[in-house]
Formats: sequence, structure tokens, C-alpha cells
Amino acid sequence: MRVFTAALATETNTFAPIPTDLQSFREAGLFSPGTHPETPTLTTSPLWVLRRRAAEGLDVVEGTCAWAEPAGTVARAAYEELRDRILGELEAALPVDAVALGLHGAMVAHGYDDCEGDLLARVRKRVGEAVPIGAELDPHCHMTERMVEAADLLICYKEFPHTDFVERAEEVVDLTLRTARGEIRPRMALFDCRIIGSFPTSREPMRSFVDEIKALEGKNGILSISIAHGFPFGDVPGMGTKVLVVTDGHAELGALMAKELGERLFAMREQTAPPFLGVGEGIDRALAIDGGPVVIADPSDNPGGGAPSDATAILRALMERHVSHAAIGPIWDPVAVRLCFDAGPGARFPLRFGGKIGPDSGTPIDAMVEVVGLARNCWQGFGPTNVPLGDCAAVRVGGLDVVLIGKRTQALGLELFTNVGVDLRAKKLIVVKSTNHFMAAYGPIAKKVIYVESGGPLNRDYRKIPYTRVDRPIWPLDEVTTPGLIL
Repeated sequence: MRVFTAALATETNTFAPIPTDLQSFREAGLFSPGTHPETPTLTTSPLWVLRRRAAEGLDVVEGTCAWAEPAGTVARAAYEELRDRILGELEAALPVDAVALGLHGAMVAHGYDDCEGDLLARVRKRVGEAVPIGAELDPHCHMTERMVEAADLLICYKEFPHTDFVERAEEVVDLTLRTARGEIRPRMALFDCRIIGSFPTSREPMRSFVDEIKALEGKNGILSISIAHGFPFGDVPGMGTKVLVVTDGHAELGALMAKELGERLFAMREQTAPPFLGVGEGIDRALAIDGGPVVIADPSDNPGGGAPSDATAILRALMERHVSHAAIGPIWDPVAVRLCFDAGPGARFPLRFGGKIGPDSGTPIDAMVEVVGLARNCWQGFGPTNVPLGDCAAVRVGGLDVVLIGKRTQALGLELFTNVGVDLRAKKLIVVKSTNHFMAAYGPIAKKVIYVESGGPLNRDYRKIPYTRVDRPIWPLDEVTTPGLIL
């Protein structure tokens, strides 16, 4: 059996001031056919799984894999070049028996509100209706009708933090191959919950909801169930929370199941997100807790959602209160990192850092710092993969250790701090710029986790986001909405 596989993905924040171009993909991960490393990533897991299945007699044709760190709208020329590169590789591989793709689902380019729908439709045109197309998606996707209509099956990661991306890739590959062999006939049903929300699976009620969904799969003709959380910072039609049910030829069962689960999710809409505190209240709560470390999350400056990761509000508040035994990271500031390397380990010098990209980043920090850690070409772990941080520096300001990074990304693994010698066991407070992915590594060491709304660019009150293109009505922008089946 001949299978084509490739990946093209980013998560587009249409409000972000950081453009996404071809260089953005080169810096984050752009691999030509056959050059993908031996470790999986979020969006290249189908290729990684298929590469290992080649020993089972599969003829696996690898295409280009491209990923860019979440940021602003993708340049039209960049998207079209990468898309056409993959399509050209597919055409050269024809005929194929199946296609398995690694996508995100919230990629927006100038001229293309739905990049994944566009790519899947073009793949379908080239392979015909008889060849099954399967794709793995991030749950923070828009899950558009065009995507569902063009593919045979779509599967989202179930977990947030996304610790199950390899398991979901295994499912995509398994079901796509079974479809190609004629063993199953996937049918997809899509329910639109009409919600903009946040659905971390590290807490209730989503933890139990996802566990229940997983128990339903593989029984009574249900092949897969995906909760598409939606990406709130993509101002495009089709954005929002949806439920997708894939059955083995049982269209009516899929529709009923999608409707039941979608209505239950709609009923939970006010309970799924964690409570967010103001900066001062969050620090007060953290300091009042006996023992530590207490982890303070700053989702509103999460680079995983397209924010710059250079906002200074929490750091400035900690400095003004002379809080000690605390660490904060990452602050994305390649210029400050360079200056720290120039100064050298142990140096004390005046440094300006943070607060550079836009008004929501706040004002820069000007302080006399001590360089307490330097490391080149750093990585942090996230499940089975490593995420690059670039060159990193740790500076001490009073009693605070601040980790500066050269390659913009969110806090995922403990290595973010330990690479540069920051001892987390000695800290009362650890501040991380991340929405929820940090929980995989920091949750197990935290005495408590506190979520703070710092005033960064990713506003957690969606009613304050200046949407102009989302489909209305939708909660919480509108009190009265009409959830329902759309496919």
C-alpha cells in the first residue's frame, strides 16, 4: 500500500502584530522530504508514525513538513509556496492508496481564511474520491465545513495540554489505512456548539468529559470523537467550539451522538475555564500559600497563542513588591540575550529587556542585573518531543530569576529554567507564560496553580476582543445562540 504524508501548520492569531512569513517556518521547523528528525512533533506525528510502519510493508512517501510558531496572519506567498510544494510532491507520488496529513486547523493567510480547508480540497481534487484522506488536528482548530467535506476523517488531540499527539496520530493512520483496505466506511457528523471558550482537560469538568468520550470510541460503530475547542484569537468565519463524531457508516448514529455531546458541552460552557485573578490578587494568593512552589500562569502573554511573550506586568509587580525566591519565564528578547552573552557569566550591568512588541507588552524593564546563567541552543521537553528555545540567559533582579530566550515559544518543560541553572525547588513562586500546556511538567511539582489575567494581548474575556468576522450569534458575545448540527 502506497501512502503519502506531509504536514503544514501554524496557529494564526489574526490580532497579533508579529507577521508569519516563510522565514518563520524555516526558523521553527521546515523539513524537505526525508529530512524530518527522528522525534515526533505535534503536527508531524502522522509522518513519524508512518515512517515506523514502513517496515510492515507500507510504501511511505514523505512530503514537506512545515511549522511556524503561532503569530499573525501568514503571508500569502509563503502559504501558497508551501501548499504548492506539498501538492507537487503528492502529484509526483501518484497513484497513492491513502493520504495522512499533519495539520493544525487554525491557519489563516492573506486571502485564505481556511488554509486547511483549501489544502484538503486541493488534495482531494488530485487523488479523487476513492482515495481516503485522513488528518490530525490540534483541538484549537476552527473545524470548518470545507475541511470536513474534503477529508474522510479528521481527528483532534483530546488532551489540553496536548500530551496525546502521538496516540492520536496512531489513530489517524490506523483508520486511514483501514479505510483504504475497505474495512471501514468513515462518516463524519459535525455539531456547532456556538461557543468561544477554553477547555483545559487538566481540570474538571473537561477531565471527566474527555474520559467518557474515550470510553465510547471503538464501540457500537463509533470510530472517533473529537472536541474542537476552537481558537478564540482567529477572527474568521467558522471559529468556535464544535463536536465531530466519526462512525463506521452510521450517519444517523453519528449525528445523534454529536448532538448529545455538543449540547452537554454547551451546558458546561461557564464551568470549563479556570478562574482568572488580577495581577495583585494573584500574587497575594500565591504568597499566602504555605510552602511551594506556587505556579502562576500568564495565559494572556502566551506565545503559543501568538502573543510576543515579552509583557512585563507581572514581573514589574513582583519587583515593586520586592518578592524574592521567585522565577519567571520565558521573556522573549533576543537582543537582551545577546547582551547577556556579551557581558558574560557573573557580570552585573544595566539591562533593558521586555516590553518591545506592542502596547500590550507594557514598558521595558530597566534594571541592574546579574547574569546567573547562559546556555546556547537550548531545548525544553514536551512529551516525546523537544522544543527549541534558542540561546538563553538567566538574570537576577533583586530576588527574582528571569529567563530570557532567543527563540519565541511558551513555557512547556522544566528545562526552560534548569538549562540556565535556575533551581525550581528553591522557589516560592514560578511564573510561566503559557495557557495550559505548562501543566504537563509544572502541574506535578506545583503546590498550587493560579491563573492570572495580566493585561497581555490575549484577553481572557472574549467579550473584549474586537471581533468583526466571526459568525454571530455566539456565546459569550451573545446571550442567545442556536447550537446545532451543521453536517
